Amino acid sequence: MRPEASGVGIENEKSSPIDVSRAGEALLADLLANTTELLSLYDRDFRLTHYAARLKGLYGGAVVPGAAIWEIYPSFLDTRCRDEFLRVFQGGSAASIELPRSSGEAPRSVFVFGTADGVGVIESQGRGGRSTAEEQEHVILLHQATHDVLTGLQNRRRFGERLQEALAAIGGPKPKAALLQIDLDDFKSVNDTLGHGAGDTLLQLAAGRIRDALQDGESAYRYAGDEFAVIQLGKEQPMEAERLAGSLVNAFKDPFVINGIPVFVGSSIGIAFGPEHGTDGEQLMKAADIALYAAKTDGRGCARTFNRAMLLLLEQRENLRRSLRTALERGELYIEYQPLIRPPSSVIGFEALLRWRHPEIGIIPPGVFIPIAEADGLMDEIGRWVLEQACRQALTWPSSLTVAVNLSPAQFLSGSLTDTVAQIIDAVGIRAERLELEITETVLLEKTIDNIDTLNTLNVLGIRISLDDFGTYYSSLSYLKNFPFDTLKIDQYFITDLETDLKSQTIVQSIINLAHGLGISVTAEGVETSAQARWLVEENCDCLQGNFLGRPLGADATGDFIRRSPSKEGRAMEESNRVL
Repeated sequence: MRPEASGVGIENEKSSPIDVSRAGEALLADLLANTTELLSLYDRDFRLTHYAARLKGLYGGAVVPGAAIWEIYPSFLDTRCRDEFLRVFQGGSAASIELPRSSGEAPRSVFVFGTADGVGVIESQGRGGRSTAEEQEHVILLHQATHDVLTGLQNRRRFGERLQEALAAIGGPKPKAALLQIDLDDFKSVNDTLGHGAGDTLLQLAAGRIRDALQDGESAYRYAGDEFAVIQLGKEQPMEAERLAGSLVNAFKDPFVINGIPVFVGSSIGIAFGPEHGTDGEQLMKAADIALYAAKTDGRGCARTFNRAMLLLLEQRENLRRSLRTALERGELYIEYQPLIRPPSSVIGFEALLRWRHPEIGIIPPGVFIPIAEADGLMDEIGRWVLEQACRQALTWPSSLTVAVNLSPAQFLSGSLTDTVAQIIDAVGIRAERLELEITETVLLEKTIDNIDTLNTLNVLGIRISLDDFGTYYSSLSYLKNFPFDTLKIDQYFITDLETDLKSQTIVQSIINLAHGLGISVTAEGVETSAQARWLVEENCDCLQGNFLGRPLGADATGDFIRRSPSKEGRAMEESNRVL
């Protein structure tokens, strides 16, 4: 389970020249347990990570995970051996190094070769320093079976083994093992804009930063794609896991430089503890994954520790996701219509607002279910239904009234929006100029040229286009220059404190003046008081929308509202104008 796609294609999964999928697992177990070769592998800190059973039998207590290479081979402290060893470690070709020996001692040598994250050693005794090609291939195969070729970190298979080992070793009531799931933020955009080669480089650099943040008792793994994991053992928890997570988040704040280009990619981290949050690997991974999802939801670039409330929220979301897939066919979705008023009292149309009445939960806010529909690819179908229903409803009103329908950014990405709109207009038989489509600025952030072309095509059809929530996202005057919007809708954020806040007043005045200078109409959203309405009327705002002037209505109630609107809305606006 993962809350969002990693964005890593097969291009970021380099193949090994030796197939280790099945043969590697068997060979790994055989080599470590049964080989007669003296095999050992070391990380970039020269610490022992893997060793054959025979090596342990030969050197005894010196052979323990994390032991320094010179504790097993003191000869590497000798100047000649050390220089040759470091040459290989720093990227040089593999080499056979003769070890110093005492008089009468049999010849000893080691074959040293570089690995993605350190070095490997095969010791040869009494053979003149020669290691066979078969031996070397066995060791390389051993390493490839347990390590990720691209980043040099231990791989997913090794991660699963180590996690199970860590949980099996836990004793006592307090958590002694921590799992940190790490996901790169916005990695997909690097692949998309700079190419998969840059993506590979970024993964290697990210692995390096993770490795550099680790201390004793902490091991890193590349889990999949742009997903990494760290297992932390023998630490005081939760303090040490939170410390490490903070270090990792901070490590990703500096840019990565790829081909001379600075690239900013953050990290989101989910933390879980064993056995508190899981007594087996699958349970603990699920808990860390849920915490990672919470970190992503909370804005990314942060760490979150698993708690039961996260699980409940996720389960509720999954239940909503399943229910939403059948909500349309079960008739649970419906539309309300909020009046659009031109001062002093004219109803000029309605905005169609999508609603969901869940049979068990009740009314679910659009801010909850629409993102789910977008993420699950349901907005095309739902959006088409809303557009058709709203157009059919508009035919029951006087022909001068318009209907405004919100478009999701997901509908633009489908590539068939203009065809869908044209088909619905023709099928329903409504005049194009009676339809207004509302978009937010987020639509213009991705694939801007394609989306501007789509808006221009809709405009040519005679449909009005409105820029919704203006001023709250990434407002750019280039949007207004590149596309002739018919309406700007001022977000209610600026209307709420309009009566008292001078900054809000200045911003609203500026938007109205700018729009009018460009021949664009202005609608103020969220008008809740007579004082707000009075101020906006005085500033020549073209249209008002809000509960003070008319709450969202069911389809059947719109006709009654239209029939009595002159007296009702006249009274409302008279109250506002009385003090002008």
